[in-house]
Amino acid sequence: MKDTTQHTDNSIATGQTVDPDEVAFFAKIADTWWDPKGPFKPLHQLNPTRLTYIRQQCEAHFSLDPQGLQPLKGLTVLDIGCGGGLISEPMCRLGATVTGVDASEKNVKTALAHAHQTDLDITYVNTTSEALAEAGEKFDIIINMEVIEHVADVQAYLTSCKKLLKPEGIMLVSTISRTAKSMLFAKIGAEYIMRWLPVGAHDWNKFITPDELQHYLSDAGFLSSRATGFCYNMLKGKWRLDETDTAVNYAVSVTIP
Repeated sequence: MKDTTQHTDNSIATGQTVDPDEVAFFAKIADTWWDPKGPFKPLHQLNPTRLTYIRQQCEAHFSLDPQGLQPLKGLTVLDIGCGGGLISEPMCRLGATVTGVDASEKNVKTALAHAHQTDLDITYVNTTSEALAEAGEKFDIIINMEVIEHVADVQAYLTSCKKLLKPEGIMLVSTISRTAKSMLFAKIGAEYIMRWLPVGAHDWNKFITPDELQHYLSDAGFLSSRATGFCYNMLKGKWRLDETDTAVNYAVSVTIP
């Protein structure tokens, strides 16, 4: 396992799309990434549904065997905003060569330590998408889960992602729509009532509707699929994929035309 953590005095990698306040907020709770009952409990609950969506999209795009134990073997994956590695580790187990990057050095250190504990060969880097693009890096698959609503410049960020994706590759993007329902459930409910997330985890004004995301992606030179919703059943306490409800969490698959 390669430790490519870039050490900085303030634990925040700089870049034009990085919002220092957002990075600092999540750096404060970086040690709790792998606590299923901690601040990242909602992501642990959502993760199986996110992974189902990612795997389905990748299998369809690359014509992979859905029954294979390591269907992503031979493919390179970039997990942007990897946090503690909640997506990077499953992608590695599916056979991919994984690079996880995060603007917070504390997140990268947490991810690296957990990968050591689970004996997974994942490269983690404290850097930004712009820096990787400038270095000429290219990947078959880019994972962009719950990142775009935290960046300072959405268009510049997606433009850098375009440079990182191989011509025949695929990028998976998930985010939260800016609706009355998301204000109720993703902001007020999740942070103030249910206490699923720390207060201040999200800024509702930075949420992006599916139509807005389509425009951003098109302007960056991407071709996007129709949005698929990630919907939570409060009675069952489970997430599911929903083709019709994108009022809160949703995802799209993106390619280069």
